Amino acid sequence: MPIAWKGENMGNIIKIVITGGPCGGKSTAMSRIQTHFTDLGYRVLFVPETATELIKGGVAPWTCGSNADYQTCQISLQIEKERIFEQAAKTMRDDKILMVCDRGVIDNKAYMEQEEFYGVLEKLHRNEVELRDNYDAVFHLVTAAKGAEEFYTTANNTARRETPEQAAKLDDKIISAWTGHPHFRVIDNDTDFDGKLRKLLTEITSFLGEPEPYETERKFLIEYPDTAFLSSLENCQRIEIIQTYLNSDDGSEIRVRQRGSDGHYIYFKTIKRRISGLRCVEIEERLSKDEYLALLMNADTTKRQIRKDRYCLTFRNQYFEIDVYPFWTDKAIAEIELTNENSEIIFPDYVKVIKEVTEDLSFKNSALAAMVN
Repeated sequence: MPIAWKGENMGNIIKIVITGGPCGGKSTAMSRIQTHFTDLGYRVLFVPETATELIKGGVAPWTCGSNADYQTCQISLQIEKERIFEQAAKTMRDDKILMVCDRGVIDNKAYMEQEEFYGVLEKLHRNEVELRDNYDAVFHLVTAAKGAEEFYTTANNTARRETPEQAAKLDDKIISAWTGHPHFRVIDNDTDFDGKLRKLLTEITSFLGEPEPYETERKFLIEYPDTAFLSSLENCQRIEIIQTYLNSDDGSEIRVRQRGSDGHYIYFKTIKRRISGLRCVEIEERLSKDEYLALLMNADTTKRQIRKDRYCLTFRNQYFEIDVYPFWTDKAIAEIELTNENSEIIFPDYVKVIKEVTEDLSFKNSALAAMVN
């Protein structure tokens, strides 16, 4: 979903995360990102990986009093580093600034037990939604230990200690930790390494809307899922969404959205113009809570709010969004965004597809909003 990031005083700054399992190719990717996006006119800023800095400096889980003590230090330092980079970026005169974080705060969740993770957040007076969705997009490079085992090595990073088996398990945990983010992409090892990096650059370029912010999405009507089962999966995250359509003078679809869980939310405004059945131009901006509440005053009164539970699901390096509506008890909607319209889609066995409804306008959220009147 291409983003025009205008809310929260971020101006022209786009903030993304490059993450992944051990030996996924992040270091080389950073160099490619620097060259590629500088050529496209971006000022590219890099926030270095905090864990490597600390461990090389002698601060590690095995030197601190406990893993929770170490993670508290790492998360605190990472948040502060990103704040300083954002502060500096706001003083720059460049038209386009791309801030690239070598791992994000939520990566730390993969290195802790769940109770330990939430204990650290409570100690820091933070919440998961705030920390996860603080980034515009997240791109995960799958470890070489999954599909490119012959290239897995620990020689190029003294802070890396994992065996290939441990690296593969950690890769899965990192994917699970980020599942639920509004724009999360997994870059696998289905090609050679150069192809993997080209795919990463394509995904980032598409997200940034270069040259235009096209989005390719496919939508499927599915049987009503076992939501309890989905909630039990490590690779699935339930998100609460309230979506309100606004009045539009030029025929564009304008909506505002509250998104989050457990009482913690972020807010967006989206303007969408469809180009074809599969492709549309979509511009999205982050809002403060006050901006969101003010825009609700311009709600389209011919449509009701859409309330839904969205189950964000990662499966075979694909990122599905399954929307469950309160007015349906026998069906739901599954959607996936693609860089290539012809990409193969593989559904898990527990998602039962009835039919594709990508070009059926009656299954658009705006149409469903009218139906629930």
